[in-house]
Amino acid sequence: MLHKLSTAAACLFAFGALVMFGALGGCALTGGTGSDAKNPAPPQSDGQSKASGTVEPLLEMMTSLPLGDPARQAELFQSAKDAASLSPTTTNRLRYALALAVPGHSGSDPVAAQRQLAELLARPESLLPDERLLAMEELQDVDQRLVLQAENKRLRDEDSQNSRDKLQALNKRLSAETDENARLRKALDEARAKLDAVTHIERSINDRGTTEPHTP
Repeated sequence: MLHKLSTAAACLFAFGALVMFGALGGCALTGGTGSDAKNPAPPQSDGQSKASGTVEPLLEMMTSLPLGDPARQAELFQSAKDAASLSPTTTNRLRYALALAVPGHSGSDPVAAQRQLAELLARPESLLPDERLLAMEELQDVDQRLVLQAENKRLRDEDSQNSRDKLQALNKRLSAETDENARLRKALDEARAKLDAVTHIERSINDRGTTEPHTP
């Protein structure tokens, strides 16, 4: 998460550098005099200052949210949610969408984050340039996480199905072995009964031969 935020911050810095170089290039193309070149560069416009001031709190919130204790996490998340509900400005809505997107806390909801970030980016003109870059970066991250989650769920479901199939096969085999053992026991009991009957008959014949008188 910290690496992703560092990447987003680097992208925003690069964007600011491009804006500054573009402004300097525009001054050069106007053919300014030597005295003009010696003058210090004009300060950033109000729009650029506002953009930088808007994104910094968002990045700070995204960094702090997963690192705090559960109470602090809940406080930060609820603050973003309340602001988006009570004062649904574009910045507040973006803040709440980013809070939903950040993993590692109980309020994280990548599906809701994906929907809200997509809605904000559907009107890119309503976002400041650095807000738009941050929203695009986070939406891409959320999309990738949802793809991975779907793949993991598919693999778990397949494993569960394979486990159920193996269990059913094992139970079927156990049932067949139980039936076979019962059949063998029954056959053994029948054979033992027949043997006992034959033994009883032979014993009766032998006893009869010894008890009958011998006639000359």
